[in-house]
Amino acid sequence: MARVKTAYVCSDCGASALQWFGSCPSCGAAGTLSEQLAEKKRPSFKVDPVVLSSVAAKDLERLPTGVEELDRALGGGLVGGQVVLLGGDPGIGKSTLLLQVVSGIENTLYVSGEESGEQVALRARRLALDAGGVRLLAETQLERILGALEDARPRVAVIDSIQTVWSETLQSAPGSVAQVRECAAQLTRHAKRSGAVLLLIGHVTKEGAIAGPRVLEHIVDTVLYFEGDPSSSFRLVRAQKNRFGAVNELGVFAMTEKGLRGVSNPSRLFLSNHEKSVAGSCVLATIEGTRPLLVEIQALVDAAHSPNPRRLSVGLEQNRLALLLAVLHRHAGIATWEQDVFVNAVGGVRIGEPAADLAVSLAIVSSLTDRPIPEKVAVFGEIGLAGEVRPAPRGQERLKEIAKLGFERAIVPRANAPKAKIPGLEVIAVQRIDQAVQVLRDL
Repeated sequence: MARVKTAYVCSDCGASALQWFGSCPSCGAAGTLSEQLAEKKRPSFKVDPVVLSSVAAKDLERLPTGVEELDRALGGGLVGGQVVLLGGDPGIGKSTLLLQVVSGIENTLYVSGEESGEQVALRARRLALDAGGVRLLAETQLERILGALEDARPRVAVIDSIQTVWSETLQSAPGSVAQVRECAAQLTRHAKRSGAVLLLIGHVTKEGAIAGPRVLEHIVDTVLYFEGDPSSSFRLVRAQKNRFGAVNELGVFAMTEKGLRGVSNPSRLFLSNHEKSVAGSCVLATIEGTRPLLVEIQALVDAAHSPNPRRLSVGLEQNRLALLLAVLHRHAGIATWEQDVFVNAVGGVRIGEPAADLAVSLAIVSSLTDRPIPEKVAVFGEIGLAGEVRPAPRGQERLKEIAKLGFERAIVPRANAPKAKIPGLEVIAVQRIDQAVQVLRDL
């Protein structure tokens, strides 16, 4: 067999070298050379573009995975030819989830590059899965995997994991940038050509990003992140990219002895069950993808024991906390110069929308004044630098979720006040942060 020629290409300037160097011989950038297949001269072909309006667009046919919360994160199910990348921390349940998926679908192939066939069989037995229709291949070489995919022609295939797959055409080790990029590209081409659904499991770095080149996330159609504390029984699957559905969709799972089970009412998961109202706790009505959720925001304000007071937030944006403290001081007269301020979103959920501003601010005021917010009160709204309370998108859906879970009052921006009264729910509309603080004192 003729040896395949490779080259080392600089990611900064594009220069190539025949061997690896610590820095690029052309531009001098350090650590930018990575192995790639040498480009071959290809014959030119004449291609004729077509008019976009003449292309027949068919409705997508969805394949349910049998796991309702995963279908929600995917936008309704799998699509033929779709390539899905699932990343998460070690031991969080990636292999367990996808083994459950393929066990419920006919004509599937599970390619295990990290575990032996006996280990995968033991997991299926422990989870009490009916894996009679699942074909198993313990292999890491790309060419053999592609051959098995051509022969088996599965409807759904799982590669566990993409960082263990290697191609004999490259000399670098499995998991390197060149190997991951080339293997993912060839597997994706096979999925698009054959129409099979391909599910890739990806490792993550200590920063939480999927290991390997960033182009890996550009190649695939859908990127799902498995989040959660491995010591906790609850898991979150969040869509960061989806060509066949909405991004930021959230699926909520609970890890049990029989595998991952969907949580039908996740709002109760993110609410603490206090025997009585406690200072520093406020319930936020947020939106994750298309799903409204109620999440408890906790704040702790305590005297600082150092010249520089600490500001720490978990599950919320750090810079947003400093902004809210400045707005509270300027427009509501709430000073926290000599206090440490800690903010936390219960349940491990990460909240990125600014509609959490009002709940965070009221939780801070409650902790600072040691006055609990009454039970059955929920809050949402964005706060501007001028102290105004801005409306949040899809406010009516948030209010319906608040009423559905039995809350009696809602503090919302004036622009989100409903035109018709919601049965059992008193809506308190505010226009500025100082009004919201006064409402909190009067409750």
